[in-house]
Amino acid sequence: MLLVQTPDWVKHAVFYQIFPDRFASSPRVAKPANLEDWDSPPTLEGYKGGDLLGVVERLDYLTDLGVNALYVTPIFQSPTNHRYHTHDYYRVDPLLGGNAALRELLDAAHQRGMRVMLDGVFNHASRGFFQFSDILENGPHSPWLDWFLIDDWPLSPYDGSKPANYHAWAGNRALPKLNVDNPQVREFIMQVAEYWLHEGIDGWRLDVAFEIKAAGFWQEFRRRVKAINPEAYIVGEIWRDSRQWLQGDQFDGVMNYLFTGATIAFTAQDRVVVDLVEDRSYDATPALDAAAYADSIDWLLQRYLWEIQQTQLNLLDSHDTARLLNIAGGDRATVHLATILLMTFPGAPCVFYGDEIGLPGDMDPDCRRSFPWQHPERWDHDTLAYHKALIALRRAHPALRTGAFRRLYADALCYAFARFDVDAFFVVAINAGETSSRAEMSLNLPDDAARQCSFVYGAGDARIHDGRLFLELAPRAGCILQVER
Repeated sequence: MLLVQTPDWVKHAVFYQIFPDRFASSPRVAKPANLEDWDSPPTLEGYKGGDLLGVVERLDYLTDLGVNALYVTPIFQSPTNHRYHTHDYYRVDPLLGGNAALRELLDAAHQRGMRVMLDGVFNHASRGFFQFSDILENGPHSPWLDWFLIDDWPLSPYDGSKPANYHAWAGNRALPKLNVDNPQVREFIMQVAEYWLHEGIDGWRLDVAFEIKAAGFWQEFRRRVKAINPEAYIVGEIWRDSRQWLQGDQFDGVMNYLFTGATIAFTAQDRVVVDLVEDRSYDATPALDAAAYADSIDWLLQRYLWEIQQTQLNLLDSHDTARLLNIAGGDRATVHLATILLMTFPGAPCVFYGDEIGLPGDMDPDCRRSFPWQHPERWDHDTLAYHKALIALRRAHPALRTGAFRRLYADALCYAFARFDVDAFFVVAINAGETSSRAEMSLNLPDDAARQCSFVYGAGDARIHDGRLFLELAPRAGCILQVER
């Protein structure tokens, strides 16, 4: 039987997802002239000029926020602001400061005890990737034909009125699919992954990992990654049931969109703007009452081994979705309630840059707005304050990170669960309804009659009597209680 092991540090991590072009710009990185104004609305093709040295210069802000791990979307040379169209897997994009800037970021982050995970785009490359470019120049005479999946000639990489004649991700001819059944392509990808681990990165987030179906590919990837750094984090972009990848022989976790969709459906209720979620691969509608949400969470926690549950990457939104604030029609309470759940759920929470200050955004490119560093008057400081408070609570109490999980109560729109270990017992409760909620629940603890509780986050009315917790919460409110003798 396979012994499942996952990186211990991930169980104690709070991630912060950074989209480099939009997070922060440093004057130390030379820039071309034709950049969009930092504060103007983002466009699909335009660049703002964010870079990795800008991230370095904001590490004190991130430390103060409480995050201790970064997930950085692609940084390698690319002709796009999002850099999912890779030209050179060994060269950090010059607009981001080049390889030296990554070295400085890794050193500065590690000095603060902060880990750095990069985005690996290994399913497809780009039209500018050297081997594909050679095919465009030399046609059927290129020695690199079997690195890709060519159907016919001539290739049409730009003219949409003609068949592309090669396989591309989602039919996007800008993204020729790599032929991972070719041993040379497979070895190329493995060596790229190994190279950057040797350079000091702490893990890989694997873009559209479900698209790579070559037998044994991800098993080999794991073996080679873990041979270099047994504590390296491997997380796949899988939006739905991920059991086939989470048996301990491939990924340590996935981007937990099953948690995302259910949590939005519960906390936002009928506020969800359907146009912003209907083409995503998660289910944020219809609205869930507390019992249905509790059932979905119980189902999710039964999908994978506990060792895997603790290293899932939990999120509320990302560069691939509208921001939760917009999904909920601007309802700030939804974001607050969902963030309480995010920070107390098993697995590693991940905050999308700017969510902590209430940065809005519809679908791409709007969800990728620039961080308004020069305009703190635009920040939602209440949202920033509760992010700091909830992150601090999670990091202060091991039970909120690695403690057991127990459903306690689910009725109407009030949901409560416990996180506990041998040293501490916490109750997390959410009232997603528009009216006050009264809940009564058994804590199933020895000597309950001698116990008392106190609010460590939020407010309400709570008491313990004869082994039962009696709790009253205001409308659209949440709390965290600590139960003690």
